[in-house]
Amino acid sequence: GSNSVETVSLIFSLKVRFKDRVTILRGNHENREINKIYGFYDECYKKYGNENVWKYFTDVFLYLPLTALIESQLFCLHGGLSPAIENLDQIRSLNRFQELPHEGPM
Repeated sequence: GSNSVETVSLIFSLKVRFKDRVTILRGNHENREINKIYGFYDECYKKYGNENVWKYFTDVFLYLPLTALIESQLFCLHGGLSPAIENLDQIRSLNRFQELPHEGPM
């Protein structure tokens, strides 16, 4: 939406304030290519006059975890699990510090 920058900033602020109680997961929109298509790039450019803020956000997105396991019982992720993934060790071994590929386990 038109307040995505503020929303993401609030979520990051909540993570800083409540670091042990807030977990932020990376979804498919936390990707440079996708958020250029769906307006996050345009919003950043319109509000700040260049793409620097957008680059900072997308750099941070690369560090967000793809999944979370709560109390060894509740598995959380955005969108769904690739059929190529058969166990948690495969997820742990993924190099998440990259743009999301079009195919494969990520």
